[in-house]
Amino acid sequence: MIYQNFGKRAFDIVCSFPSLLLLSPFLAIVSLLIKIDSSGSVFFFQERMGRNGRPFNLIKFRSMTEAYNPREYQFNPGDASRVTRIGRIIRKTKIDELPELLNVLKGDMSFVGPRPEVFKYHHVYTGEFAPVLSLRPGITDLASIEYRNEELLLRQGSDPEKMYSEVILPDKLRLCLKYKEMIGFKTDIKIIFATLRRVLE
Repeated sequence: MIYQNFGKRAFDIVCSFPSLLLLSPFLAIVSLLIKIDSSGSVFFFQERMGRNGRPFNLIKFRSMTEAYNPREYQFNPGDASRVTRIGRIIRKTKIDELPELLNVLKGDMSFVGPRPEVFKYHHVYTGEFAPVLSLRPGITDLASIEYRNEELLLRQGSDPEKMYSEVILPDKLRLCLKYKEMIGFKTDIKIIFATLRRVLE
């Protein structure tokens, strides 16, 4: 309980700030490649559900072409039609999520916690899944490891949206509830290293 209430946030601050400093040259190179590859902003900002359902702006490297209508620039399960050339690489390697370290430093997110969803899926966070919103969203978690190839699974389905909202998301939230019962420093370290292993596979 001490780690969950105090240690977890301290860990996020102590690790996110030096990580941003050490990675800054690499982040600058990625930014340049994104600008060369396609027109538009280097970063992608999107409103997501935070702890206790509070909204925050998620920061990622832009991996898709920009939509003329911002409302169309939403998460569409299984849709890879607008993914850019460099976007394919940074999405596969999860490099697109590195700017989320800023979200971690600000306190919007944690290194480990449920992936933050867009508000159109708010209705799923009810009943048994309501406790998930009490957790600070994270860069990675058990569900991120389990569904490493989520986009491929969705593209194989006949109705990606239905498959995500009715099958994959509920299963992810069950894994989030499992994590909630085992939160601890050792657990977070294990999840972080397991994530790194999956990315490097």
